[in-house]
Amino acid sequence: MTRVLIAEDEARIAAFIDKGLRANGFVTTVVGDGEAALASASSGNHDLMVLDIGLPGRDGFEVLRALRRGRITLPVIILTARDSVHDTVAGLEGGADDYMTKPFRFEELLARVRLRVRSVDRVPDLSVLHAGDLSLDLRTRRARLPGRLVDLTAREFALLELFLRHAGQVLAREQILSHVWGYDFDPGSNVVDVYVRTLRRKLGADRIVTVRGMGYRFH
Repeated sequence: MTRVLIAEDEARIAAFIDKGLRANGFVTTVVGDGEAALASASSGNHDLMVLDIGLPGRDGFEVLRALRRGRITLPVIILTARDSVHDTVAGLEGGADDYMTKPFRFEELLARVRLRVRSVDRVPDLSVLHAGDLSLDLRTRRARLPGRLVDLTAREFALLELFLRHAGQVLAREQILSHVWGYDFDPGSNVVDVYVRTLRRKLGADRIVTVRGMGYRFH
């Protein structure tokens, strides 16, 4: 199994990442400060680290520099709320393999984790998803039905990707909000229903079934 170290001091975000990665088959460890992050990352017990830059004690930059000085080549994806070119460049030049700016969608983080891990247990990152006569190209971000292409907005694409990866399963609205809209979603929002209606118009009304009191199922 692929083992991911999550170094994040904000409990809500750490739990969001932890829950999502575990649901996708990863084994996770969560730490909340720089010293613990450095010690755990140096142990050789992990295949990748998701590293928040704003950790207490040693910040993420310090942890990253210490790892690379020690010739520890553990792949690192940095998380930062700092939306500046300087901080992004500093992280990448400091030895990070990739970065995510908060807030982020879990599906995007998952794709980056899968890309970076080097493990026999990694999940193949398919470039085209299929469900019956419908296909979704993850590179062009277009859906295809017999005889026609379907253009999608960014949110429509993210929602359809989630449905296709979990085809046949019932997805709760809260689960959809968390994966597509990130950890800052409003549980009382009807945005999921709005986007489901849009996908039904574009793909066909019978593809997404409403499961009363539970959520939606794609088939």
